[in-house]
Amino acid sequence: MTAVISGEQKKFLLDESELPARWYNIAADLKTPPPPPLHPATHEPIGPEALAPLFPMELIKQEVSTERFIEIPDEVRDVYRMWRPTPLIRARRLEKALATPAHIYFKYEGASPVGSHKPNTAVAQAYYNKQEGIMRLTTETGAGQWGCALAMACNFFGMELKIYMVRISYEQKPYRRSLMQVYGADVVASPSLDTESGRAIRESMPDTPGSLGIAISEAVEDAAKRDDTKYSLGSVLNHVLLHQTIIGQEAMKQMEMAGEYPEVVIGCAGGGSNYAGLVFPFMRDKLANGKKTKFIAAEPEACPSLTKGEYRYDFGDTAGSTPLIKMFTLGHTFIPEGIHAGGLRYHGMANLICELYDQGFMEARAYHQNTVFDAALQFARTEGIVPAPESSHAIRAAIDEALACKQSGESKAILFNLSGHGYFDMTAYDNYLAGKLEDFAYPADRVRAAMKEVPVV
Repeated sequence: MTAVISGEQKKFLLDESELPARWYNIAADLKTPPPPPLHPATHEPIGPEALAPLFPMELIKQEVSTERFIEIPDEVRDVYRMWRPTPLIRARRLEKALATPAHIYFKYEGASPVGSHKPNTAVAQAYYNKQEGIMRLTTETGAGQWGCALAMACNFFGMELKIYMVRISYEQKPYRRSLMQVYGADVVASPSLDTESGRAIRESMPDTPGSLGIAISEAVEDAAKRDDTKYSLGSVLNHVLLHQTIIGQEAMKQMEMAGEYPEVVIGCAGGGSNYAGLVFPFMRDKLANGKKTKFIAAEPEACPSLTKGEYRYDFGDTAGSTPLIKMFTLGHTFIPEGIHAGGLRYHGMANLICELYDQGFMEARAYHQNTVFDAALQFARTEGIVPAPESSHAIRAAIDEALACKQSGESKAILFNLSGHGYFDMTAYDNYLAGKLEDFAYPADRVRAAMKEVPVV
């Protein structure tokens, strides 16, 4: 790691030798531990044994661990080196276009082979499953970033993969589906005819766009019925967020190279993995040392779990086959509109993030599609990278913060996670440029109906 040479430096790069050797576990620094998961029938806290049918034991240990740091296996770090450390970039052209005194930085996770942050956990999950002799995985995917990442990881470790892709994304993003198939995965639109839960939902709602909750139900059912198969989740769970903290650890070193510490840290939030990956290492300074950093989670107005959801125990999937998790939820049966930010169409949020939000350590903002794509185009036309629709929510929040600095005259350092590029999302950009992108307001009536299905604990 070297100091800044020029005041106009744009990229801050770490050598491969500085790749973090450990993941950071924020559970060690929480003042109050998050409420435990509960058995769906008895509502009693569950132990690690309840997760054994779905996950390998090493991931279960990470799920319940309170150790501050967990070593990254050499085999995982070796794969990481294909694209990590990822660059930190100062968005100087965007700053100039906004005429803001703020300094805007972004961590570019689109540098990975599949174009997003998702391989950070996909590689780890495939590795731990293979170590326990598992040869087949099932999973869900929304926009397809997670499906592509796990498909690549399973290919690297010689494993089979069945992916249940949310139907609306399956139709909107055919090239993401193709990329999963390039890596050897079997991909079907969810709800599918391959599972009992999928068939039931198709019969009752033949025109449904699908949801992450439905796709999770199908993937869990598939895994539970086969002895050679485990289930893999791309967000929400503690071990997934843990693996993503490699992002924030690198960013802390790179911000030091830039000679600044971020006063605002931003990420888009659907299930919470990329947000936590960037935020949690910085959040440690707030929890342990009282640092005054502002943390912002940016979510879609069509599926605003943090800003409009209730903090309740709920199922993680539509069929109600998972343990009950306390989270900000819109109801596990809620099916959001088919917005192009498919990776943010989840009814709930990661348990650890919900606890931080409930305790006031972070804030959340919800945005409509069109204002998000306004920001995406401004970013693409200044910085050159076409961002994923999901990441564009973080860009919107960063621009808003920079414009606030313009009004106040403050020169804050703003850091956001550009969690993926949007080069497989051009249908969304086509619709935006043609004026066909529709904003969907918070569906209060449908959420109220879904909340009636949430268990009373």
